Amino acid sequence: MRTSRVLALGLTALVLVGACTSGATPTPAAASPGTGASAPASAPASAPASEGPKVSVRIGSDNFYESKLVGEIYAQVLENAGYPVERKFGLGSRQQRIPTMDAGQVDLVPEYVGSGLGFYDKTKITGDGQKNADALQAALNAANKNITVLAIAPGTDTNAFAVRPDTATQFSLSKMSDLAAHQADLKWGLPSDCDTNALCAGALKEYGLTYPPAKRTALDACSVPMATALQGKAIDVAEFCSTQPAIAQFGFVVLADDKQTQPAENLAPLVRNDYLAKVDKDAFSALLNAASAKITTEELTKMGVSVDVDHKDVGEVAKAFLQAAGLIK
Repeated sequence: MRTSRVLALGLTALVLVGACTSGATPTPAAASPGTGASAPASAPASAPASEGPKVSVRIGSDNFYESKLVGEIYAQVLENAGYPVERKFGLGSRQQRIPTMDAGQVDLVPEYVGSGLGFYDKTKITGDGQKNADALQAALNAANKNITVLAIAPGTDTNAFAVRPDTATQFSLSKMSDLAAHQADLKWGLPSDCDTNALCAGALKEYGLTYPPAKRTALDACSVPMATALQGKAIDVAEFCSTQPAIAQFGFVVLADDKQTQPAENLAPLVRNDYLAKVDKDAFSALLNAASAKITTEELTKMGVSVDVDHKDVGEVAKAFLQAAGLIK
């Protein structure tokens, strides 16, 4: 799920490991907090390289393939413009990755703005990606994180609960509200941190769902084991991610979130302000915003198939995407 994001797969069981490393003493930030996330970029297909300093940038990611893929997209765009890049992908879940960035061990990470906001203030999350990004910036400022949220991508990848087609037919399931009357008859596949996760336990409770321990299997959200367990009938309800290839591969039925418990999860780069103070901030941001503007939900899904179904290298998939978008040659 995007709040823990222990979010890769094989031809018979694929998934997006997803939404959403402890560090040393935080490094003081040299720049003032960001003033807010901007709207999706409408930059030209190829953003110009900056004439300012090209300081090495350390790019991190969570430990699932989509986060690594988006991190790689940002890395290649910056490398193409002359920035040396150090990749520090697979830092762990958000709970591990945030302290790493706070400690100044990475300068830039891709974030899902809904779950990112929920980490700081779950009361502010909405179904509007830009509102979530703006509220995330405000939360980061209030927490003295000295991090700037750049432009959101149009692409979004939300938490999704799914069942097999036979289960949907047997119990007439099409939306989350339908589960309440049959919850005692169902076996649940949920992440181990569900009980403390507002977008898991909190969402299920809004539907009156209690998932008793005897009927629950702890599995990473959006993981290969989750898809395998659902397909193999070890569980009946699974938590996935909306761009996950396994959904289409196995024909799983995604239940409509009729109470709108899940936030918009548009992707955006988070950048430390002390790094932005070392470079031409506008030119650096323009490069990333131009890349984000091309990351649609459709492209995320297509790239997910390339990585987790076709087993292509993340770097090759990112390069092909950027070349097709006209952002690199």
